[in-house]
Amino acid sequence: MKKEYVVKSIDSAPDGAPYVVISLSSIKDLKEGTTSPQPAFGTPKVMGFSNMNDMMKDLNKMMGGMGAQGSVTQLKLEMHEYKDMGLSVGDKVFLDLTKAETLGV
Repeated sequence: MKKEYVVKSIDSAPDGAPYVVISLSSIKDLKEGTTSPQPAFGTPKVMGFSNMNDMMKDLNKMMGGMGAQGSVTQLKLEMHEYKDMGLSVGDKVFLDLTKAETLGV
């Protein structure tokens, strides 16, 4: 399966490790205008609650927003991979996903 994306952002590793996080948006989503601004990678969401019942009602909303991030795909690349590719924000990229063939067991 081959998918087409646009580089949305390039962020350094939150822990200072030698890698970068590349955020990709689908070309289809960009054309439809369905993507909304998302917080940077690793930015915590803060929600205020006046009582425990409100917290429990909104817990699913809060948890759903943490991992979904709309239609953004994120990749973690080592620094040498990032430098070799020469990626910048706005570049069009393709991801080609294939399943490894297993024989026997």
